[in-house]
Amino acid sequence: MTDNTPEKEQKSIGTGMYMLGWLVFGVLMVFYFQDLLDKQNNPNQTLVTRYGDDGVREVVLQRNKYGHYVTSGRINGEPVVFIVDTGATGVAMPESVARRLEIRRGQAFDTQTANGIATSYAARLDRVSVGDIEIENVSAGIAPGLTGDEILLGMSFLRHIEFSQRGDTLVLRQYP
Repeated sequence: MTDNTPEKEQKSIGTGMYMLGWLVFGVLMVFYFQDLLDKQNNPNQTLVTRYGDDGVREVVLQRNKYGHYVTSGRINGEPVVFIVDTGATGVAMPESVARRLEIRRGQAFDTQTANGIATSYAARLDRVSVGDIEIENVSAGIAPGLTGDEILLGMSFLRHIEFSQRGDTLVLRQYP
């Protein structure tokens, strides 16, 4: 015979609600701290483009806590995350990102990386943008050895703009 007194049922419901409350609190804390970590890695998630009277477009980037300039941007209109790399010859993207963006692999070529020689594949990007600074027809490399979702924003993009770094700030300028 089961003992289903109203007091036991009420206590059972109360315990369930208490546990549900802690579960909801835990999920909210995960979202909060994940957002906080994302902002520490990429403090440039929301960019503001300033326009000068002479038509100059300017975007100011803040260095992240690891000392890198990470920023949100777009390739062919699709959102991506860049690491600004003035030491990289071109734009280099992981193969998984190239597949997601439907960018075709071209001819294979060897690249010199910090870990030695690696094979990459030539690609052409219709549009690359950081804020309202946009460059068309940018050469890139699809690098199967790169992991993650971040794209190295190298000199095939940066050589078309002016950039200057002071302290923890990197200023990108595009002249008309």
